[in-house]
Amino acid sequence: MKSLRNPVQMAVIGAAHGIKGEVRIKAFTGDPVAVGDYGPLFSADGRAFEVIGARPQGEVVVARLKGVTDRNAAEALNGTALFIERDDLPATLDDDEFYHADLVGLVVRDGDGTDLGRVKAVLNFGGGDILEIAGPGTERLVPFSKAAAPVVDVAGGFIVLDPVAAGLIDDEEPAKEQGFDPGRRPRGPADAGGNR
Repeated sequence: MKSLRNPVQMAVIGAAHGIKGEVRIKAFTGDPVAVGDYGPLFSADGRAFEVIGARPQGEVVVARLKGVTDRNAAEALNGTALFIERDDLPATLDDDEFYHADLVGLVVRDGDGTDLGRVKAVLNFGGGDILEIAGPGTERLVPFSKAAAPVVDVAGGFIVLDPVAAGLIDDEEPAKEQGFDPGRRPRGPADAGGNR
């Protein structure tokens, strides 16, 4: 049993696959099949898991874990989150690449420097990463995209949001520029009858 000082979740084990102990794994790595390349993965209770084979299958990876040899053992692991120590991840990343664990706790500001809160969590429900921001008396969910978060300074400890791209305020200017007045009721042709 190993206790991690600074755990980073890499995957979660899903349902059993077949009768020989394989499991479905939802990986949070850049290449899902490479989930086993990080060395042993650990559960929250300190159990170690070694991936000895993995292949893609749709949105998940079907994996063989060392010591898991039948369906009953695989089913018992359903829902087990798998972690590694933060120090075991590569220290250098490409530009615009971030570990979710490094974003949690960063101060979030708008373009004028006004603090909006701190990143509470990075979520992903299948449509892309979302920042959960906890501020004074509020919690917000905003997309984590280049447009919504144009500045991410992990070393400086902050993220700058574009309030319009993040969906925090409405921007009606483009609609008015195109000749559309949202205050007017839509009108159909005079011979169409209704709504005149």
